[in-house]
Amino acid sequence: MNSQVSARPLALKLTVSALMGAGLLSSASVWAQAAADKTEPADTSTVVVTGVKASLIKSLAIKRTSDQVLESVVAEDIGKLPDNNVVEALQRVTGIQVTNRAGGEVGTISIRGLPDLQTTWNGRNIFTASGTQVALQDIPSTLVREIDVYKTRDASQLETGIAGQVDVKSLRPFDFKGPKVSLSVRETYLDPAKKANPQLSAMLSNRWETGIGEVGALVNVSATRTKYRNESVTPGAMVPFVSPNAAEVPPGYTPLQRIFDNNIWTPGTHTGLPMAEGSTLNFNGKAYPYYLARDAVFQSDVEGERKRPAANIALQWKPNADSVYTFESMYNGYRDKSFNRLLFSFVDWWGDLGSNPAGTITTFPGTNVIKSRTVNNVYGFNSGDYTTSATDSYVYALNGKWDIGDRLKLEGDLSYQTSKYHSEFTATRIDRVAPSINVDFNAGGNNTAFHFNNDADLADPSKWNVAQFYDNANRNQGSAATANLTGVYDANWGALQTIQFGARFDDRKASEANRTQSAFLGRNLASLGPQYSSTNANFGTDISDVPRSWVEPNAYYIRDNIDEWRKLYNSADANFLTTDKLSLQKTFEVDEKTNNLFLMGNTQSELFGRRLRGNFGVRYVKVDTDMTFYKVDATTKAVTPSSASKSTSKVLPSMTLIYDASPDVVLRTNYGETLRRPNFGDLNPVLQLGDDVSKVGYGSGSGGNPDLKPTRSKNLDLTAEWYFQKDSALYGTVFKRKIDGLVVNLRHRVHVDPANDPFRNSTSGGDHTNGYDYVINSPVNASNGTIKGAELGLIYFPKGLPSLLDGLGFQGSYTRLTSSQNVPDANDAGVIVAQLETPFFGVSRSSYNATLAYEKGPLSARLSYVWRSGFLASNEAALFANPIGIWRHPEKSVDFQVSYKINDNMSFDISGVNLTNEMQQQYYHFGNAGNAQVSNFGTVQVGRSISAGLHWKM
Repeated sequence: MNSQVSARPLALKLTVSALMGAGLLSSASVWAQAAADKTEPADTSTVVVTGVKASLIKSLAIKRTSDQVLESVVAEDIGKLPDNNVVEALQRVTGIQVTNRAGGEVGTISIRGLPDLQTTWNGRNIFTASGTQVALQDIPSTLVREIDVYKTRDASQLETGIAGQVDVKSLRPFDFKGPKVSLSVRETYLDPAKKANPQLSAMLSNRWETGIGEVGALVNVSATRTKYRNESVTPGAMVPFVSPNAAEVPPGYTPLQRIFDNNIWTPGTHTGLPMAEGSTLNFNGKAYPYYLARDAVFQSDVEGERKRPAANIALQWKPNADSVYTFESMYNGYRDKSFNRLLFSFVDWWGDLGSNPAGTITTFPGTNVIKSRTVNNVYGFNSGDYTTSATDSYVYALNGKWDIGDRLKLEGDLSYQTSKYHSEFTATRIDRVAPSINVDFNAGGNNTAFHFNNDADLADPSKWNVAQFYDNANRNQGSAATANLTGVYDANWGALQTIQFGARFDDRKASEANRTQSAFLGRNLASLGPQYSSTNANFGTDISDVPRSWVEPNAYYIRDNIDEWRKLYNSADANFLTTDKLSLQKTFEVDEKTNNLFLMGNTQSELFGRRLRGNFGVRYVKVDTDMTFYKVDATTKAVTPSSASKSTSKVLPSMTLIYDASPDVVLRTNYGETLRRPNFGDLNPVLQLGDDVSKVGYGSGSGGNPDLKPTRSKNLDLTAEWYFQKDSALYGTVFKRKIDGLVVNLRHRVHVDPANDPFRNSTSGGDHTNGYDYVINSPVNASNGTIKGAELGLIYFPKGLPSLLDGLGFQGSYTRLTSSQNVPDANDAGVIVAQLETPFFGVSRSSYNATLAYEKGPLSARLSYVWRSGFLASNEAALFANPIGIWRHPEKSVDFQVSYKINDNMSFDISGVNLTNEMQQQYYHFGNAGNAQVSNFGTVQVGRSISAGLHWKM
């Protein structure tokens, strides 16, 4: 569906200066509305400012004229979006929340708390590999002229993405009156990596009058490189121990021995074991007190380099006044190499607590939760994990627009896209038994601190044994061929002004393949030579008191000499394959064909002497999915394919009413229905098993469900917008999403026989001789939910300020959300035994942002503060004694940007992100159980960044 492609500005009464670069009137409904609308607001007739203020003014103009509840971010100049990447540019949009800041960028975006977005490029659905969305951070900001966030949709728009739609618009040659050249150079310094990173971009565009009409061409290229470092410290999950006092120890146990199986986790119980002092467990009919403590601590030190090449071209031809043709293509690439230096140590009972076990622990006051402890002879491992990943995505599109007579406009669009993602992961473990470890699970600031009896041993290769080697790879790829035809008929039948109609066909293909293997070596690290060792430094100086340096297998050298390393492990395990025998096994293939039809009428009438306009439509979607799955026998390696097919169809109504209550007030009501289709990977029923590395007595695994159905959302929005003066507005929305058929995971236990057990030779899990049990999570449509809330936004540039303050403005918004969904809980047999009510993942109850903007002469500046309250991030596996919910602490960021216009062709800017060097923290919590102090979880050092850029155009 391509109804969001920009219409020609000749149909508008708004001036070119107000619309240039904004891509105003981005849907066919607005196109039709503009032709019928005879009275535009006077305060948008001229716009002469540039920079930050111009960007905000243009976003208001787009909001005011759109039928839908829409927010926009507009580039301040050619190739100059306000931030370094698309996701960061959206964080100040009303209702947008971002999180997972790492590696110098934001990783996750949600609209009103929901991450399920429809991502489009110039109105066309785009995706990454076998996924359903594109990774927006892969699109460089320098290639973007505008980003539109649709919080509501009408029948003319794509039906998927229950959170909303993010449409990224690129530049085209007809956006300019003549030739344009733009160059940008930027350098970004990242902390804690302490590296400088370049970003280059260039654009060349021109248009000409020829004998065959007007033609235009544009080329836009970009390349970025980012060297980053991510640091984190995490305590493990809670597990129970018997009392340290001999008189309170059950028969068969020794003081402070770990309890592995005592009905610790039962279906329907999500708060873990009670944390009150004196809590007891039943042992053979008698109650004994227990204590709770973490089973491990670990640190992750990730050093990486990320590259993103990107380009788009656009060719346009206007043979006459009634037709325009556009060919455009986009490429975006992603390259990442990362070395994760992981330090892991158990801190639970290993049989050596000395003569006074009670003296080895302290507890949090009033609880049975161990705050600090000393443990002797603990097993630990370091792991040198090396990951390489690459994405190449291409989109090719041909679009035509035709005026057929005076009353009919048609638009046709053909597109084809491919996207391929490939990754390889190798990890080499080294292990040892340390004489002792001292740990404080919350040493202040909800951070864990620990040290070994001799931290110097951590960097001594001779103290470590080379153990397991993991050698995995994945390949995900997808393609889509799409044909779309839409039209607008000027009916002019009373209140019915125009009729929109359209048909769309999409053929989407996706597949995934992988390879996994592992083996054990059992040799001293130092004996292999110094080239196989690597040591980090200065870890986590802003987090807590932890070891700053440790030795790892040199993942860089191992990857450069990977075949020799594989042969080394092959000599210890003949089943371990060397390079010439490696291949990826396809796990599934999907061919999904989608047919869409829509019909929508645009109306206009009067109510109490004021204009009332709207649209009423219906969209029909039919999806036919053919799936093939591949199961590999763990012993014979024989591949057994299986197949499944399904067909679903939906009718989705929509309605929008827009009432101009006064010359400055616009009221909107929207009702629409949207869908979330299952992820392709969730359809694959072949089991993916994980080893029992925590030694809880069973492994874990996952398997898909080919019978999954789309999730359906019914959406209602009520908005009011007050344009109280030129360039300023106050606007608010109340909304509700009723969502049926949410996909959640249900667990059940299965026994895998040795022939099909990939870990039958494992040394880290239990005895696999007679097969092994695995607790499997599988997705089902077993949950319904509701999310509702309110938004308030303001853009204000005061009038009449003193000369020095003239040009000062404010942009801010506040969002309040509540959400709930039922999550079924099943016993090991897969029978639902309880229903849990929980918030949606990723939904902060409150979030706000405030930006102080200044525009005066050649100087432009922006200071921003973004904040969101804590939220439920995920649920822990039901394996341990802690509360199941993992919550995030509130998150915030202080950012700034200052730009100086040197002359008409050149400008310089400097910007900073996360100036206060905030951290990202989590903790276990559910109901009344757990809190940030007693059940704190991990801390990630996000780091700050400072950028400087030079822009030139002519």
